[in-house]
Amino acid sequence: MPEVQNRPKIALRDIEFTVDQRAILKGITLEIAPAEVLCVMGLSGSGKSTLTRCIAGLTRPTAGQILIDNEETTAMNESELLTVRAKIGVVFQYAALFDSMTVFENIAFGILRGPKRRENRGMAKKDVQSRVAELLEAVGLPGIEKRLPSELSGGMRRRVGLARALATDPEIVLYDEPTSGLDPVTAAAIDELILCMRRDKGVTSVVVSHDMGSIFRIADRVLMLYDGKAHAYGTVQEIRETSDPIVRQFIHGEVEGPILAGR
Repeated sequence: MPEVQNRPKIALRDIEFTVDQRAILKGITLEIAPAEVLCVMGLSGSGKSTLTRCIAGLTRPTAGQILIDNEETTAMNESELLTVRAKIGVVFQYAALFDSMTVFENIAFGILRGPKRRENRGMAKKDVQSRVAELLEAVGLPGIEKRLPSELSGGMRRRVGLARALATDPEIVLYDEPTSGLDPVTAAAIDELILCMRRDKGVTSVVVSHDMGSIFRIADRVLMLYDGKAHAYGTVQEIRETSDPIVRQFIHGEVEGPILAGR
């Protein structure tokens, strides 16, 4: 039905988050379409990671509504949230792999202990092995199942983290600084994987990033958080061409301007 097709995958309505009487998010409202790539940028401490944690259901906003496929998650209890979380994969900054586990065990953890653990509880070992191999092939790292995270480069760890996030076939993937600290070639490879997930699987992505090159490569729309608010929101072209001095100072990395260095 047309109204279902046009319905946003994620909708945020007046989201606020306050901790210790400090307002981190102040009335964030936006919609993210199915298979859209939204990049979220802003100063350190501007609430980017808090926003993604709210979307994932890991943090409850102080006020406002979050809807995933038109279901309001902010009103759900923990049991009800499991169904929603099964749709969502999270790629943490620096991958957050378990150091004592092999690559295979890290990804298998996502399959057997992740948000779809109930459905996968009786999965045969050979099927788990096949799924892990398939995921590693998808992120360009075939045959590294027996390696430990300490034996991998930073870019390889990020891709293993992505494979773990994709282990449950998520409809939404949230990325926290996926290209931070990576060389340009590896960063571009991560960007291409994000776009492949959209093209091949129809995955909706929310990408927190300070990497302007990456943002301009992959984003359908860009959100800039500033002082807890949605200061700017638009297409890549609109953000590039804006006359807003705060946005221009941020995207060009200039010292002079309304943003005070070290704020």
